[in-house]
Amino acid sequence: MKKEGKFPMDISDDVKIESLIHDLLIKLGEDPKREGLVRTPKRVEASLRHLTKGYKQDIEKVLNGAIFEENYDEMVVLKEIDLFSLCEHHLLPFYGKAHVAYLPEGKIIGLSKIPRVVDVYARRLQVQERLTCQIADCLMEHLKPKGVAVVIEAFHLCMAMRGVEKKDSYCVTSSMLGLFRSDERSRAEFLSLIGKK
Repeated sequence: MKKEGKFPMDISDDVKIESLIHDLLIKLGEDPKREGLVRTPKRVEASLRHLTKGYKQDIEKVLNGAIFEENYDEMVVLKEIDLFSLCEHHLLPFYGKAHVAYLPEGKIIGLSKIPRVVDVYARRLQVQERLTCQIADCLMEHLKPKGVAVVIEAFHLCMAMRGVEKKDSYCVTSSMLGLFRSDERSRAEFLSLIGKK
């Protein structure tokens, strides 16, 4: 798994996101003292901190010892995991569903941990391609399964609201590791189970 970079996410007390948003409103031609905007900088700061909280989450703590020895070797699939992230190019949301599968090799993971892993990486500034690979790499590294498969389908507001303005287009990305890459039957079974074949 590629090492993640460390990010200087703690903004010093003398530079608050709130004050930056206040200045941004002025630059956009608005009056931040207007009734509807008075609390907007504070709200935006709280929102951005929530939407990027994945930077401050430790994957080891998220998994929290929820990997168990188990003699089970059939495919485990979680479908339709809700996903919300921010495009790093325009800071606009993209959202959709993640489908995740793994082929155990003597270990299973608590099912609630898979959506938590998705959230850790989604709650960062992202591109969908990287997000897909980060989820797959994380599960491959910590579970050591025979294979991991991740498919993400997402709508990108940067494409729907601006640019080409294609509101019904969505992006599909996949990462197939281990047997899902080398064994066509495993890959086909996964795709069939998530309704993609």
